[in-house]
Amino acid sequence: MKIVRADVIVTCPGRNFVTLKIVTDDGVHGLGDATLNGRELAVAAYLKDHVCPLLIGRDPHRIEDIWQYLYKGAYWRRGPVTMSAIAAVDTALWDIKAKVAGLPLYQLLGGASRETVMVYSHATGRDLAEALDVYGQHVDLGYKAVRIQCGVPGMRSTYGVSKDGEAYEPAKAGLPEEQYWSTEKYLDFVPRLFEGVRARYGFDTHLLHDCHHRLTPIEAARLGKAIEPYRLYWMEDPTPAENQQSFELIRRHTVTPLAVGEVFNSIFDCKQLIEAQLIDYIRATVVHAGGITHLRRIFDFAALHNVRSGSHGASDLSPVCMGAALHLDLAIPNFGVQEFMGYPAEALEVFPHAWRFDRGTMHPGEAPGHGVDIDEKLAARFPYRPAYLPVARLDDGTLCNW
Repeated sequence: MKIVRADVIVTCPGRNFVTLKIVTDDGVHGLGDATLNGRELAVAAYLKDHVCPLLIGRDPHRIEDIWQYLYKGAYWRRGPVTMSAIAAVDTALWDIKAKVAGLPLYQLLGGASRETVMVYSHATGRDLAEALDVYGQHVDLGYKAVRIQCGVPGMRSTYGVSKDGEAYEPAKAGLPEEQYWSTEKYLDFVPRLFEGVRARYGFDTHLLHDCHHRLTPIEAARLGKAIEPYRLYWMEDPTPAENQQSFELIRRHTVTPLAVGEVFNSIFDCKQLIEAQLIDYIRATVVHAGGITHLRRIFDFAALHNVRSGSHGASDLSPVCMGAALHLDLAIPNFGVQEFMGYPAEALEVFPHAWRFDRGTMHPGEAPGHGVDIDEKLAARFPYRPAYLPVARLDDGTLCNW
């Protein structure tokens, strides 16, 4: 069996996705996600100009060798563009291998370690009352884990909150939106949000929250300590993780569980965090962390240090990525939770899929491969639309982490 074609498909059914389709001489094809939110065309060009020509004539079953060839052979390693491109190839090859075997992908990863995958979704509100109501709506849908974000009084904008009450989608057409942030207002308000959740809904659901890299280590430590009575499942991205040692300070002051890693691209981004047990959940994803092959390495390394998975699953990761992630979630021994924000209706039509949702849990399905395909004719009806993630400034105009 040989690879005879590798096509890059860019489409925007509600939002932009980049998909790699690899085809063999036997007519078997596999799909991989290569979406990098706000930088989609950079990965598409990397694939078209530098990766796809290298795949033609290769044996698609040699997944590990091809992964190493694309990683070591480029010399310039890691980074989101390179690793997203490698991830697309890797995921497509696993899809092909499982299809040839006639098995769902999770069976090739060692079989199921659980019956279903617990997922969490987002409850957001422009104020406290609305956020609590939306949290309850998710509980009614059967979610056992819910992330909550809320507008902060006195702030012009708040991360994670939709302006129109619809599903949260940060990427917007045109130049990047500039938002504003006040750590002081946030730290003063957000414990009241968690107090409100527990007062109304008790402790029967897992409560999650994202700080989105906005705090210094000592600010994160203070928040983590203040919210301990509300027993969060995790406090996500409390501070930028480029300096992994900064998490030691947070760890010294709070037992609130910490989650980080949705922007990580390799095992080296999280090596110290995991080895020193400075985090409880690793949030790396199939598409941005080098595909199933490399993410499995990260998860296996994490398992040695009692760190569980909590993969990013925002709507900027395509249904192809979601399908692959669910197979890995089902197989690994140290699974924690999977993020699932859902997709626009047109995206689900472009990407027919075998995975299913049922009252707060998901299953990848039993279709051979990862179970997600693409309707190329329908995809062509949704051309790429430039869109950017926001940037954030403090009230005085200083640029800060979005």
